[in-house]
Amino acid sequence: MNFITETDRYIFGQGTHYEIYNKLGAHLVEIDGQKGVYFAVWAPNAAYVSVVGEFNQWDPHRNGMQAIETSGIWEAFIPGVKEWDTYKFAIHTRDGRIIFKADPYAFHSEVRPGNASKVANIDGFNWTDEKWIEKKDKENPTEQPMSIYEVHLGSWQKDYEKNEWGFIPYDEIAEKLVKYVKEMGYTHVEVMGISEHPLDQSWGYQVTGYYAPTSRYGGPREFMKFVDIMHANDIGVILDWVPAHFPKDECGLANFDGTPLYEYPDPRKGEHFEWGTKVFNYEKNEVKNFLIANALYWVEKYHVDALRVDAVASMLYLDYDKKEGEWIPNENGGNYNLQAIAFLQKLNSAVFNAFPNALMIAEESTAFPLITRPTDVGGLGFNFKWNMGWMNDTLSYIEKDPYFRSSCHNKLTFSMCYAFTENFVLPISHDEVVHGKKSLLDKMHGKLEQKFSSLRAFNLYMFAHPGKKLSFMGSEIGQFKEWDYKGGIEFFLLKYDNHKKLQKFNRELNNIYKNTPALYEIEDSWEGFNWISADECDNNVLSFVRKDKSGVELVCIINFSGNDYYNYRLGVSEGRYKLLINSDDKKYAGRGILRGKTFNTVKKSAHGKNYSIKFNLPALSGIYFIKSIEK
Repeated sequence: MNFITETDRYIFGQGTHYEIYNKLGAHLVEIDGQKGVYFAVWAPNAAYVSVVGEFNQWDPHRNGMQAIETSGIWEAFIPGVKEWDTYKFAIHTRDGRIIFKADPYAFHSEVRPGNASKVANIDGFNWTDEKWIEKKDKENPTEQPMSIYEVHLGSWQKDYEKNEWGFIPYDEIAEKLVKYVKEMGYTHVEVMGISEHPLDQSWGYQVTGYYAPTSRYGGPREFMKFVDIMHANDIGVILDWVPAHFPKDECGLANFDGTPLYEYPDPRKGEHFEWGTKVFNYEKNEVKNFLIANALYWVEKYHVDALRVDAVASMLYLDYDKKEGEWIPNENGGNYNLQAIAFLQKLNSAVFNAFPNALMIAEESTAFPLITRPTDVGGLGFNFKWNMGWMNDTLSYIEKDPYFRSSCHNKLTFSMCYAFTENFVLPISHDEVVHGKKSLLDKMHGKLEQKFSSLRAFNLYMFAHPGKKLSFMGSEIGQFKEWDYKGGIEFFLLKYDNHKKLQKFNRELNNIYKNTPALYEIEDSWEGFNWISADECDNNVLSFVRKDKSGVELVCIINFSGNDYYNYRLGVSEGRYKLLINSDDKKYAGRGILRGKTFNTVKKSAHGKNYSIKFNLPALSGIYFIKSIEK
């Protein structure tokens, strides 16, 4: 048959066959005038492998596969099998069992609770995103605005006329979502849990089909259409990607050929006990190949712009979330997983060699060094890292009664001690609004009006702090309830004034952010940031300047106290300052105690500067001033 060549086998064994998904899996072909499907699977420890499906009544004894020499790959051509037929591999183990496995390289799967793979052709989609790709090729992402709207497609909106779960097809939800995202001013959508997964409660983070967009919302071409629609409207697409672990479901990768094939064999290294999942074996070339090819596949075949790599910290540390005796030190006696570190470096190098303008974003929660530094200087090679320290500190601060905030003022200022050590994304993600953590609005201290005021001030502070931005769906309208994957976002709340005006505020904040280079252009050094006042802990006030490459200054001041400060004097450089946005404005449901639109400096010292402006600083508010450029 020779569909898989000797060269294919060699480079797969070396771990560098980055288009292996074109060879392994199920592929519609014609051989000697017969149309059918060529099947291939890597199962080196199996005694025998066969293909089962609708076409042979799931009989494991009818369509056997042939082993290709010593490669561990089995192949078969079955005439008459057609697109959308369901199938599995029947693995005949060396201890006499038969286990039925979904295809690791399948392009499509059954809708759960079914878990069989489906034959699908993913070639020939008519892409229309050339202008988007050309635009992206000319940009440096670290110097561009990035305001990400994180979305769970199954619970952003529901339509129970479609099906019993209310799932909306990819292409239909794209039309709804892109209109909303554009109107709100976001630059990207980050899609949670798109790879096939059996359990809704996992939100897509326990994957059984790495090469299959989940069938909950349609087929591969429908997801291509989703991405194409986003790009046609200048919206980038980020996918959550999970190379850290996989579930133990019998149909999946666990003990795939009757032995630990994709996972480390020793459970002290090969299991996340707390999560109940298996850990990929980063020592095996074929496993690394599977994952790296998968990352490239989403960019190549689905045109996604970025992968947000989930749970990177769990990959880096052998003792991650493990007790004494539950882990094995590395060869140097330490707790780093040296194989996983090498894998991540190889992954990012491979992605950027093939797609220089792709984005790789690490969800990494520790102080592991050089996450976003190039691999040739010892870094992991990501573009961006989630700033979990900023997120934890800021949320901890904002949940406190303002009366007690002075004692933890450092939670607002500490992030600037390390803000330029990595390229950061500031994440307020789904993880912060589930499992009893409360919605973002409900985290805010105080009565209802104070919660809304605090949330507006918090968002304004977030958008001025160095780092790209990520907000989870529902927070932009002030949803009261925690996120529930079974229900939709409570958009009915927009009938109420506070919620509608909060949405308006977030829309205008997004657009100011996108149109003000001082807020995004220099995020890697102190050249783009300087403090005005970092130590007004007794007043719960914070103020600083952001600058763009041309020297334009944006002044940000936040009052996280419950007190209004009338005739507040702020030290700034000499000039004229225009009010850009005030979170206490009446149009956002504020009280409107700040008067005036422009403010000229006077020669009166404040905050160590010779010049200052004076204004009323409302409680629980944030303000941006932009310095006018004299012509």
